[in-house]
Amino acid sequence: MDVKMKGIVRVVPYDPEWKTEFLKIKAMIVDCAGDLIIDVVHVGSTAIEGLASKPIIDIDVVIDSYYVFPAVKDRLAKIGFEHEGNLGVEGREAFKRTFVDDFMPYHLYICPKDGKGYLEHIAFRNYLRDHPEAVKAYGELKMRLAEQFRTDITSYVNAKREFVQNVLKKINSP
Repeated sequence: MDVKMKGIVRVVPYDPEWKTEFLKIKAMIVDCAGDLIIDVVHVGSTAIEGLASKPIIDIDVVIDSYYVFPAVKDRLAKIGFEHEGNLGVEGREAFKRTFVDDFMPYHLYICPKDGKGYLEHIAFRNYLRDHPEAVKAYGELKMRLAEQFRTDITSYVNAKREFVQNVLKKINSP
C-alpha cells in the first residue's frame, strides 16, 4: 500500500487493513513500554469502519498520569521516537519516528487517561462508530475538503474543525 505521497492531501475509502497495521504498531509499543502504560488505542478516522480517511493511523498510548511520562518518553527514545511536545493540544504529547519501519504512516501520541486530548479522541471515535449517518457525512466532507485543499493540509484540518466541534458539543450536551 503506497501512502507516502508528500504534500498532497489524500483521502481514500476505508481499508480493513488499517486494523491489522494498528495491531502491528501496538505490539511494538507494548513490547517497548507495556509495563508503564495502560493501553494503546486506535483513534482517528482509520479506527472507524466505513469512514474515508487519510491513510495515516492515529494512536494514543494511554498512561495513568504525567508522573510516568518521563519513563515512557525515555523508552520510546531508545527505539527511535523523538518527543515533539503537545503541538498545541492539551493532554497529548506527540512523538515522531526517527527510524524507518515497514508500517504504514502513523501518528503516535502519549496521553494521560484523563487528558482532554485523549478523552476527545475517544468520544469522537465512539460517537462515529455509533452513528452511521455521521460517518457518511464526515466521509463526504473529508473527500470534498481533500479535493478543495489538495496541497494545503492546514486548511484541510481547519475546515474539518467545525464538524468535529459540533460532534463534541452533541456528546457533551445534557
